[in-house]
Amino acid sequence: MGLNTTALNAMLDNLGTLITYASLHTDVVGSGSGGEVTGGSPAYARKAITWNAASGGNLDNNANPVFDVPGGTTIRRVGFWSASSGGTYYGDSDITDETYGAQGTYTLTDADITLT
Repeated sequence: MGLNTTALNAMLDNLGTLITYASLHTDVVGSGSGGEVTGGSPAYARKAITWNAASGGNLDNNANPVFDVPGGTTIRRVGFWSASSGGTYYGDSDITDETYGAQGTYTLTDADITLT
């Protein structure tokens, strides 16, 4: 049995109510916060993420969270969470590696989640 787009969109919209924070990671996240960025001034912190209504089996963020990243850090993945610290981990995604020689910022411009 295959689900139609209406069903996929309903599942994704519900997921969007659960995933309310994004995080940056230096390594594969696994089952939790492994490799989550720390430190810096201003200090790194998870950022709130919001979503557009799902369409065509795709959920897309509707704002672009900006993270503070400490110098000497290479970010490799973005994680998805229910809270600003701790909380439920819902998964992560590979991003293009970016290395920071000095304190900087990273803008998450596209966080698509797709069901097929």
